[in-house]
Amino acid sequence: MNPRIEELMHRIQELQAELEADLEEKRARFRYRIEDRRVRFEQEMRAMQQRLRRGSLRYLLEAPVLYILTAPVIYGALLPLLLLDLAVTGYQWICFPVYRIPRVRRRDFFAFDRGLLPYLNWIERMHCVYCSYANGLLAYSREIVARTEQFWCPIKHARHLAQAHERYPLFLDYGDGEHYLAELERLRRHFPGA
Repeated sequence: MNPRIEELMHRIQELQAELEADLEEKRARFRYRIEDRRVRFEQEMRAMQQRLRRGSLRYLLEAPVLYILTAPVIYGALLPLLLLDLAVTGYQWICFPVYRIPRVRRRDFFAFDRGLLPYLNWIERMHCVYCSYANGLLAYSREIVARTEQFWCPIKHARHLAQAHERYPLFLDYGDGEHYLAELERLRRHFPGA
């Protein structure tokens, strides 16, 4: 791999470690811990947060009418999301073993902890669960597609992408036909973080 890209990826890892340290600070500030992938608030903090909860009826009455009218449009996307979930999950379970691509673990991309916050009413919790599912599914799908792209076409694009996936820096430079055949098989077997 290109030494400059390796250096940048190392810096990204350092920044991710800084981010994790910041998250640990927040856990201490808001007095919760994670045990067996579950969030546990200290009892006093949980009680204080429950007192902050706004009732569901009040929430609906204070909501702008357009928010309520557009809710069916937002939740109407659930069926396509479920179909996408079924398609990408089935795809990786059928095809990845054939290509010897490591499968993507769902649990690495889905987190439903916001729906458990004591200061949210049931409507806000439902919104959080929906958004967590949709964003988790899109990230999960992106990783499945990124691994597929790495196997079949690990070539960077000629133009800059707004947000390339994490595997993209490993790809070969656009126009580098000299290294394409030599590197293709190595890239098909190199799945860091998988």
